[in-house]
Amino acid sequence: MKVAVVGAGAIGAYVGAALDRAGADVHLIARGPHLAAMREHGVRVLSPRGDFTARVHATDRPEDIGPVDYVFLGLKANSYAACGPLVTPLLKDSTAVIAAQNGIPWWYFHGHGGPYDGRRVESVDPGGSVSAVLPPERAIGCVVYAATELEGPGVVRHLEGTRFSIGEPDRSISPRCLEFSDAMRTGGLKCPVEAELREDIWIKLLGNISFNPISALTRATMREMCLHRSTREVIELMMSEALRVAEALGCRPDISVERRLAGAERVGDHRTSTLQDLEKGKPLELDVLLAAVVELAAISDVPVPTLRTVDAISDLLARGVTAAA
Repeated sequence: MKVAVVGAGAIGAYVGAALDRAGADVHLIARGPHLAAMREHGVRVLSPRGDFTARVHATDRPEDIGPVDYVFLGLKANSYAACGPLVTPLLKDSTAVIAAQNGIPWWYFHGHGGPYDGRRVESVDPGGSVSAVLPPERAIGCVVYAATELEGPGVVRHLEGTRFSIGEPDRSISPRCLEFSDAMRTGGLKCPVEAELREDIWIKLLGNISFNPISALTRATMREMCLHRSTREVIELMMSEALRVAEALGCRPDISVERRLAGAERVGDHRTSTLQDLEKGKPLELDVLLAAVVELAAISDVPVPTLRTVDAISDLLARGVTAAA
């Protein structure tokens, strides 16, 4: 099995190192000092489950890799439309693209069935710009529950969690999903194949849609947002509105707002990825987290006043960051 990881940052390099342990032919695509370190020393994984080093081929030239069986996307979703030069040299007719992204994916209505089947979500696939690069029929969805960070160039710190849920947009349990899942499990990770992956998407999105934009607007940690009464009430409203949108689209995630808040509070003084991006002056990945759900609310005729308000304010913030970048 030949795999290319496009965007081999903390999550991508961690997955690549695990697949290498499983015996897969793994190629990491990265840049800068991180690439140089992986070329010289491999990927060093520091984990409570045991440290290890994977000597994996790393490059910034996908054309040197050639076609692969699987492309694992470790990029931010807001860079998908521009990733053609990185992905196209890796594709053959049967190549699957596993997108490890937060929020609503560009393929959400592909194979969905019902009245919205095949509909494009403009917030995440404007004018079909992402689908043109990453055709939905190649997509395997992936919801990441592992937490990792780059401790330094070539060094991945695994903090907690090993679960990467995957699934086909059409809900089938496909041979390609089973093959990839088996390799991930052999490499030491959890990788269940979920027929209803959209439920996992919404469960994780409940936290992302609320905590991420609010943290960027307030600079607060997870614990601080949970313990501040008025902010917690806003987050509860955002989560409840998101659940109503999911249900209107025929998805009923098995989670309550109370459970989601309790889990977030246990995380403690963690800064969300959106807050970290803001502090680094990087573009904010809010279209797939918030704007997309506001769009889905409009097409399913669900009122989401709190989500609309936070989306409007955080969009102004995001535009300022993008202009300054």
